[in-house]
This record gives sequence, C-alpha cells and structure tokens, in this order.
Amino acid sequence: GIPILHCLRMSLCPARLLSVVMTLLALAFIPKSVVGKRPPPTNKSTSRSITIINESGSRVEVYWIHPQTREASLMSSPNVMNGATFNLNSFAGHEFEVRELPSVATGVCKSEDQTCHSAFFAVSENDDQTITVHKGIELEFVDDQIKAQREAGELVKECQTKAKERLAAAGTDAAEIQASMDDLVKCVERGVADTLSRANEEIAFQANVRKGMAQFMENYTCTDLELDTSDSLRDETWVSKRDKKPRKVHIMLDRPASKIHVVENFISQQECDAMAEAAQPKLHRATVADGKGGSHFSEHRKAMQAGIKVNWSKEASGDHIAKLSRRVYDYTNHVLDLNIQEHGQEDLMSIQYFGRGENDTAPDRYTPHCDGDCTGLPHKAGTRMATMVMYCTIPELGGHTNFRNAGVHVKPQKGNAIFFSYIDPEQLTMDNGFTEHSGCPVFKGEKKIVTQWIRLGVDSENPWDSFNTLGIKRSEAEEEAEL
Repeated sequence: GIPILHCLRMSLCPARLLSVVMTLLALAFIPKSVVGKRPPPTNKSTSRSITIINESGSRVEVYWIHPQTREASLMSSPNVMNGATFNLNSFAGHEFEVRELPSVATGVCKSEDQTCHSAFFAVSENDDQTITVHKGIELEFVDDQIKAQREAGELVKECQTKAKERLAAAGTDAAEIQASMDDLVKCVERGVADTLSRANEEIAFQANVRKGMAQFMENYTCTDLELDTSDSLRDETWVSKRDKKPRKVHIMLDRPASKIHVVENFISQQECDAMAEAAQPKLHRATVADGKGGSHFSEHRKAMQAGIKVNWSKEASGDHIAKLSRRVYDYTNHVLDLNIQEHGQEDLMSIQYFGRGENDTAPDRYTPHCDGDCTGLPHKAGTRMATMVMYCTIPELGGHTNFRNAGVHVKPQKGNAIFFSYIDPEQLTMDNGFTEHSGCPVFKGEKKIVTQWIRLGVDSENPWDSFNTLGIKRSEAEEEAEL
C-alpha cells in the first residue's frame, strides 16, 4: 500500500497506476465465466443461434462455407432485405460469408466503384451472437462475452472518473488518497453486484416460467378449452383521467420490456356496436407479414378484419370510436410514460373469428406470433411496441389468448381488454419473446375483438403506413429498388 500511496502523493504515475488498478479490480470482481474466452465445450452441444441484422442499405445473401472444400452454400432464401433480420442455427467454429447483392434496377452495387462487397464471420463458442451488417458490408460481431466485457469497461470507466476527481482534490493528503482508493474498490464491487443481481433475476424468472409451463403444458397447444385465466402477480386500479371510472387491472407479467395486463370493463357495449357498424362493409380476410416488407394470406391466421379510421374531429362531441381510441393511448402512457400521441398511429382494427363446430379441422385462429419485434434488439423507429386487444363478443367454446413463453393464459371476458407491451421504455430495447402469443381456435360461436397496435416514432408526417412490415420507410425501400 505504501509504494502506491507514495506514487500517487508525488504525482509520479497517477494515470498509469489508475489504469492498472482499474483493470485488476475489474478482473478480481467479475466472475471468470464473464471475463476472457470460454474454453471449448467438452460435454455439451456446440449448437449456437445467430441473428444477422442487415443495416447495409443493400440486399445481402448469407452463405455457409464448407471447412474443407471452401464451397459456399446459400443459407438465406432468397436474400435478406435491408432492415430485415435473419436467424439461423449453426455450430461453434463454422464460417459464413455475407455477400452484397446488386440493385435490381441498375445491376450494380452501391460502392463508389460499383463493386459488390463481401465479408466473413465465424461462429464463436459463446451465446447471444448477433452480426450487424453495416454499409460497405462491414460486420459488427457481438456475443454475450463481448457484451459483458463492454459492461465491465463502462463500469471501470465510471469508477475511474470518480476516483480521478477525488484524487485531484486530495492533493498530498495520504488519508484522503487512501479513502479514494477504498471508494474505488467499493464502486467496482457495487457495480458488479448489481450486474450479477440482474443476471440472477433473469435466470430465476426463466426457471419459474419453465416450471409453470410444465404444470399445464396442454394449455400451450390451446387444447384445454375449460382452462381459466392464469393467476395474476398482483391487482391494481386504474382511474381514467377522462371518464373518471376506476378499472381493475390484473398484472399478469411485469418485466422492463415485457408487460401483460388484463383490464376489466375497458370497452363498452356502445363502443363495440359502433366498431361493428363501421366495420361491416369493410370486412376482408386477414393477412400476416411476409418477411419481405409486405403481407400475404396465411393458414396461420384465419379471421376477417376491417380497419377503422378514427375521426378525431368528433372526439369532443363524444364519438364512441374516438373515445375508445383515446382511452387506449391514455392507458399506454399510464404504463410506459412515452407520451404517445394519436397522430400517425394505425387504424383501430375490428377482427372476427367464427366457430364451425368442435370437429372443424381448420378452425379460425391465429398461431403463435409477435405483434412487433421480439428479438431483444433496439426498437426500430416507427414500428409497433404495444397492443391492446378488447373483447366485444365471446365465443361459446375456444378463443382464448395464450402467451406461451410467459406462462400466461387469458380466457376472454366481454368488455375486458388485454394490454401487452414489448419495449423497455427506458432502454428502448424490445421484448425477447415473452409476449409472443396466439389466438386459440374458435370452435363454437363468434369471437369479435377490437385491436389497437401502438407505434413509437410515428407522427403526421411519418404515419404508420409510410413504413413497410420490416420497419423501413417505403420511400427508402422504393429508392433502393430503383438504384
């Protein structure tokens, strides 16, 4: 301790010493499973999941490279559009190539010399591997170890800044210098403890979810038609600032980027009737996103739907549809505090499912899906981040809503609503799959719901329909196709 104090006191090596001390402290307090390269596994599978995010401005293809022959095999079919995400499963040590594709219109690539670029990456032994493809096919590789090292670096930097400030004020006071070093140690200890606490909480939560799933696995295939709504974590009361009515809220899931609430008596019969009347002449078969920026019909979603524009000029006169939509935004802001406005948002959607008997082999339903991104990645401006589903007509048999990854099952009740958000409002990162849900098959009767999808980053000049289903501005996508 004395040589260090002497060095600091005489101002001979403060910067170098602090850097060395910080590194040693970080290595001392961060577990070995977080620092350094993990040794190759010997008794478990080397299978790894990889997420590729294309932000290059061009279409790309992903090829697997044979380790002996170096022959390339196409993995993306046919290509990954700009703004799209491509997921694949591989093994540690396998190598891939990302190739830029020329513009459809010009037949050349976007670089100054019009050359199409490519780049290689190898699958690491670590988890949570994400490759972001930037302009010029520059690859940014991140996995759980790199993320941990970055967090450690940020922690050390923060503690170092505080220590430097206190040391500068300490001058030659040995006691104050020693106190500064003690605070330095405590700073790193607190930071590491918080990090480990968050990691342990995540592990414990996922373990509880898996246990809950095991207790009633039949629920997750929507076959238990008598299953009631899952127990809530807690119950609260929300009082609308407009109609002053208290509404009971069942908190089913409460995580930073994943929330599921059941709100009682959210939609009135008059509001349901107004939506049904407006929807009747517009009903058409429902579609799903096609993964290429558009949408198409799919057997995974069997329903009729109609989009209803809200006439906000009638809100002051008590228009039922405007009142309902405003209530949705009020509740969203109550939960997320993101100051969501109605400008540029999607239309209210009237959706209808029809039962044709218990022996129907292809009933109306919506198989498991996410309403927005559920990859745990940063939110894309202009895309969805929350949903409100409101029940108007309840079927005699079936029609439940199931969040299989969260262990939450909701039996529909007339007038109630399910609100679920899939964004962390502070970090603006997306849910990691806990709000994936399904509309269970309707076997008897009718199921009529009103759905509002809520977006972040839209306004009057950038409305929801100016973005395609990949979250890319249509004008930018069309410009790319023309280049």
